[in-house]
Amino acid sequence: MKLKLLVIRTADMQKLVDFYKLLGFSFDYHQHGNSPYHYSTTIDGTVIEIYLLTKSQTEADKNLRLGFELDDFDGAIELLEKSGVPFASAPSETDFGFMAVVVDPDGRRVELYKK
Repeated sequence: MKLKLLVIRTADMQKLVDFYKLLGFSFDYHQHGNSPYHYSTTIDGTVIEIYLLTKSQTEADKNLRLGFELDDFDGAIELLEKSGVPFASAPSETDFGFMAVVVDPDGRRVELYKK
């Protein structure tokens, strides 16, 4: 089994895209047929898309937790610190490897792992 698609919904797509760019993501802005415009990237065969909230949503899901192993962990951490991104957990060695936990603009915790 392989994860093929992850959709993240937000009230402010540009703010969320800018956050993920600090981690090294590169996005395309496009649409499929009549669907809404959104941002998309592919990482190791998994498509990650950022869409606006649906009409029935009042806020983003803050309970979704994501984790990424970064090619340039140290560079990303430096950019995140300079950009004022809040850290829920400073970089440290854990049972799961060397990692940090940051909070994205919607309040989701994002685990960052050193390769």
